[in-house]
Amino acid sequence: MTKVRIFVTYKQSVFDPQGETITEAVHSLGHNEVKEIKVGKFFDVTIDSREKEVGESVKEISEQLLVNFNLETYRYEIMEED
Repeated sequence: MTKVRIFVTYKQSVFDPQGETITEAVHSLGHNEVKEIKVGKFFDVTIDSREKEVGESVKEISEQLLVNFNLETYRYEIMEED
């Protein structure tokens, strides 16, 4: 089994309203050293790598279900392999 974390974030060119709101809230707490906060999400997936190559599975899952390519991009990290 292989545990993978898939990170989904907005593309650089896309306005992140939630990130902007959080940045403003952090500034209101007096942390003006914070210049920008970006919001994203991640998915922890356990894959039986005997069935299919991990990278192929991650690509299919991400591109068919998790990512809106008009707004978002993704990357993944292998967290643990058996």
